[in-house]
Amino acid sequence: MIVNVSEAKANLSRLIDLVFRGETVVIAKNNLPLVDLVIHKPEGKRQLGLLAGQISVPDDLMREDKDIEAMFYCPANNALAPPRPL
Repeated sequence: MIVNVSEAKANLSRLIDLVFRGETVVIAKNNLPLVDLVIHKPEGKRQLGLLAGQISVPDDLMREDKDIEAMFYCPANNALAPPRPL
């Protein structure tokens, strides 16, 4: 079945039901076939744990770093702080 875009907008639920039941639905614009309305086919389940055992997290991951802290908080006496405009 070929339907134009405006008809597809108005009857989308009916067209979805038709496709679900096995009907072929093509949406056209200016009588030119544009898209096929098809049933969604999942690609498959995601596989969790693909990198298990291949990545190590350091024990000091959450340790504070003075240089990085200075970049965020910029204390006035810090040498890394950008100069203030005059």
